[in-house]
This record gives sequence, C-alpha cells and structure tokens, in this order.
Amino acid sequence: MPRPIVATIHLESMQHNLARARQCTPHAKAWGVVKANGYGHGLERAMRGFAAADGLALIEFDNAVRLRELGWTKPIMLLEGFFDASDLQTMAQYDLNGAVHCDEQIAWLEAARLPRKLNLHLKMNTGMNRLGFKPEAFAAAHARLRALDCVGEITMMTHFANADELAHPGLPIREQIRRFQLGTAGLPGARSLSNSAGVLQAGELADVLANDWVRPGIMLYGGTPGGKSAAEFGLQPTMTLSSEIIGIQDIQAGDMVGYGSRFRADGPMRVGVVACGYADGYPRHAPLGTPVLVDGVRTRLVGRVSMDMLTVDLTPVPQARVGSAVTLWGKGMPIDEVAEAAGTIGYELMCALAPRVRVIEG
Repeated sequence: MPRPIVATIHLESMQHNLARARQCTPHAKAWGVVKANGYGHGLERAMRGFAAADGLALIEFDNAVRLRELGWTKPIMLLEGFFDASDLQTMAQYDLNGAVHCDEQIAWLEAARLPRKLNLHLKMNTGMNRLGFKPEAFAAAHARLRALDCVGEITMMTHFANADELAHPGLPIREQIRRFQLGTAGLPGARSLSNSAGVLQAGELADVLANDWVRPGIMLYGGTPGGKSAAEFGLQPTMTLSSEIIGIQDIQAGDMVGYGSRFRADGPMRVGVVACGYADGYPRHAPLGTPVLVDGVRTRLVGRVSMDMLTVDLTPVPQARVGSAVTLWGKGMPIDEVAEAAGTIGYELMCALAPRVRVIEG
C-alpha cells in the first residue's frame, strides 16, 4: 500500500478559474501562466486545464518545447525571453514568443539570421525594477525592434508590483499605468499589463487600464494574489494535499511533542501523527496553530514539522482514529490560510510539492 499522502489536482477548478479571469477582462485575450511545472500541478495537466486559454506562458525553454511536443498549437510565450543568442534558433524552430527586456537581447536579434519572424513582447520597467526598459528608453528600443526583418508582432508589456493594493503608498498601480502610457504613447502594437492581481482589480481600474492580453498566474490555481481571499474573488482550489492519521499519542500536562520539544501540553490531550512532512513540500517553519482539517474538522498543528511527519491536536476531533482523513490544504482548507500562518504565500506551497508525493486527478 502506498504512503497515504496524495495531491489531488482538480482540472474543473482550473477551467473555472480561467473562465473567471475572462469574466474580469472580457475584451482581452488570456495567457495561461504555466511556469514552475504549472505551479506544481504538472505541465501536461496545466495544458489540459487551460486548454481554452489563448496562449500559454512560462519561463523554461525545455518546457516550452515540451508543450509543442504535447500538441499545443496556440502561442507560447517565454516570460523572461531568451538568455543567449543561440536560443533564438530554438524560438524560431518551435514558434515561441519571447520577452525582450534589455539592450543585449536586441543586439542578439540584430545579429541573428532566422528562418521565421519572431513575435516579441517588449517589456517596460514601470517601477518594479526587475526587468525592462525605463519609460524614457522604451520608444528607442521599440524602434530598433521594428527595424529588424526577423521581428514580427511587438506587444508592449509591463508587470505590476502592487496591483493587490490599489493605493499602495510607495508605488500605486495607477502610477505604473501612467508611466506605461507615457512610454508607449504613439507606438503601434498590443498592450499587456495585468497579472492576476491586475485582472481581479480590472473593474476598479476600468477608467485607466486597458489590456489586449492579460497574464493570470496564481488566480488560475485558486490562490489569491492579495487583497481578498480566493473564495471572495470567486476562485476554486485546484490542488488538495491530503493524508491520514498514522498514529495517536495520549499525553498529559507537561508532556512535550516533536523535535526541540517546542510544544508543551497544558493538560491531557490526544495528538495525531500525520504522514506529511517538509520532504513532501509542507513548510518546516509552519508554527503552532497552523490550520489543518481532520475528518473535516478544523484543528491545529502542534510541535515542529519533521521530514516525514507532523502532529496535530485531536481535541476538537474526539472520534479521530488511525486512518482518519487529513486535509493539509485545498478543498475545505484554503492554501492561503496555511501559507499565511507559515509566513509565506500559496505560490510557494504549490511549487514546493515534492516529487515523492503521489499526484492524481479528481
């Protein structure tokens, strides 16, 4: 019998969340972002879950090629673009779109001899200060690309730093939009600004924000980019991590649990041992009180998470026994609540799912 921990991927929820993105931005085409192995869901499952997307976007060249080999015929976009001049031949061979964010990439394109035109996405740095041309340098970069025979369509894009907080005191989204509009004024081509947070806030920004393409990521997987809970945004969980109670300890006041003896019982209690640990992708730093479901009842983590096991308080679940069902995150237990308790984000938990965890669809 296999170890009871399993991750269940809900393809119908993936489809629902993509439809929700379209409801928020009905006049834009949608990239389904499938980087990091489809946020831990598996690239092939993500391709099927987002089959209705207008294109798929990711970081990894090998997975972009794999999408073509799996039969994806619609556009594929490399969000960080190309990393070396030799990558351009691969992009041409497999008809891959790519981001352009620096002078070095343009120089590689200027020296290239390619068998087909590449559709590119020229990135502007509107204040996040990761990748992209500053607004005052953007038009010159655009002109260099337009002059090249190997360049087809040029989409202009940026990335929002704080779209989940419209009035962010340091860099409000309206200021990023203003900079983008200033830098792209008079330039031809489609526009792509919104990530998940931008998509979900589209209604609040309708007076200033317009997209030809949007790039939803975490919302497609049922996580919130911030501002509200996933459920409040109308999103459904796409990954449920579940296991079982594999042992029970009856302890007394003063007894301690786990490595470092960090949890001390205040009185008699039952502690359930769950087949899940940090080697499965559960955060080792999850503290006392991190929520867990046992037989559908909400309870809490006690003691330190170890490599293969964690321990939970069975006081709210007196009927619990060896074999009782445990939900670590997913349906019934929002992943963002677990992530917040652990001081991280749902993205990290999904992406950290370990290879040893059995994955099924359901």
